[in-house]
Amino acid sequence: MTVATLKDVLAWATHKNVAVAGLVVLGWEDAFAYVDAAEEVGLPIILQAGPGARAYMPIAIWGKMFRILAEQAKVPIVCHVDHATTVDECRAGIDAGFSSVMIDGSRLALADNIDLTNKVVALARKAGVSVEGEIGFVGYDKGEASAMTVPEEAARFDRETGVDAMAISVGNLHLNTEKSTIIDFERLGAIENVTYAPLVLHGGSGIPVSTRLKLARETRVKKFNVGTELRQTFGASLRQSLCDQPSEFDRIKLLKPTISEMKNAAKRLIELMSKPE
Repeated sequence: MTVATLKDVLAWATHKNVAVAGLVVLGWEDAFAYVDAAEEVGLPIILQAGPGARAYMPIAIWGKMFRILAEQAKVPIVCHVDHATTVDECRAGIDAGFSSVMIDGSRLALADNIDLTNKVVALARKAGVSVEGEIGFVGYDKGEASAMTVPEEAARFDRETGVDAMAISVGNLHLNTEKSTIIDFERLGAIENVTYAPLVLHGGSGIPVSTRLKLARETRVKKFNVGTELRQTFGASLRQSLCDQPSEFDRIKLLKPTISEMKNAAKRLIELMSKPE
């Protein structure tokens, strides 16, 4: 059994001076591909079920699917609920077998965010489940604007919640389809100076490859969430499959070619972030 907690794999990443890929999952094909990729390179990953996935398919099914894949894997696999906004969502994830939950109170006032996060931490600790929180707000490319993380607020959040990982906003953006994100390293350094928890960057798809490597090796950023660039790979692969098989109507035959493309994309991501020097 290789189901791992977020706390466990981030401790490994800290020791090895690397980061772990949090891979956004939207179906069986990508979940299978990501675990296959992780096994092939011999490195841990985090399978993530976000709000869109949970709205499409019940969380209990995601939990069962993730657990089956993780329990059969030869490397540590974290089963993670991403961007839950209520205690009930986190409780449902824990009940479904997830080993890690993210409680996102980033739209709340600081005190309310801390209060909400503490309720989830108390719930999760009893179940041996890790908790990721967020301080500051990570916005969206061509959408809702970010609110950069204030170091003093991050220090209080870290101190008063004891989360296992802390997502921050330092220039990173969700849904960025181009690798054009500019990270505010000065702000990141200030946050590192007053906090202790491993740090998380959402919107990893928009961060240039060289910057990801620098962050993984030289900072306390130990988890990158990546979804958009993998969805781009899936979309291109599916379009090619439809083009190659214009008369095919069997969904399995149409979707199966996407697995190898997703696996190769995931391997590149995992090795870049997680392979020790």
